[in-house]
Amino acid sequence: MNTILNIIVKTLSVVALFMPLTTSAADAKTTAESCWKSAIAAYEQKRFDAAVEDFEQVITLGYASADVYYNLANAYFKLGQQPSLNGNRPFASGELGHAVLNYHRALRLNPAMEDARYNLELAVDHTNDTEPLPESFIATIWRGMRSATTSNSWTIVSLVMLGAMLICIMFYLLSDNITLRKVSFFSAILLMFGFVLSSSLANSARVAVVNDSRAVVICNDTIAVHASPDSGSKIIRQPSQGVTVGVASSYGEWSEIIFADGEKGWIRTSNIEMI
Repeated sequence: MNTILNIIVKTLSVVALFMPLTTSAADAKTTAESCWKSAIAAYEQKRFDAAVEDFEQVITLGYASADVYYNLANAYFKLGQQPSLNGNRPFASGELGHAVLNYHRALRLNPAMEDARYNLELAVDHTNDTEPLPESFIATIWRGMRSATTSNSWTIVSLVMLGAMLICIMFYLLSDNITLRKVSFFSAILLMFGFVLSSSLANSARVAVVNDSRAVVICNDTIAVHASPDSGSKIIRQPSQGVTVGVASSYGEWSEIIFADGEKGWIRTSNIEMI
């Protein structure tokens, strides 16, 4: 009898231990949903500052998604374009940089989001970003295919191809019909190439995300990039907010960055934010 009571007590203790976690998660989800609705309403009412705050809160609560980043970027962009009471220039408080950053984050989660890609191009037109180094035709095609969807989606495609290939092989081995055997044989070959291609794309997309070292310049106007990690060194470039760079290394409070045209320089790490 005592053993049964002990088991019941221990079970209730475990349940009581996890109940606060469950309740906390439910509360966070409810709050995130409320913030999302509030942000959408604020955006529709053109209260873009309130929309930015609410979308940021959704992300802080752990419910980031491509849609949240996309809408946050739109809110930042619209906020920067709003005429201010003191007559400041557009994007005077760094809104453009945050817009570019969040468009990139949306596309990282959903490369197929065409609206985010289009709006990113519009936002980049307001920066002094440089043209990227030319790449080969094959590299451009490969990058375009890889970016058509996420690595998980390419993995699913490869598994479907593998399953279909195995079915064709089974028909080829077991069927007595010559026509069916021929069709199964050539179909299996095509599916094998499709499996290899989709698997390669899945791996390439996964590696691209893992090795993504891009960052966006975050400032109110332009920022100095130096030849060495020293504020007294030569200024080699002054990128505007929203310029996308690669991060090569870091040294103390400085980061070595690479521009799209290949030029390198040093910038204070506080002036960039990783995508």
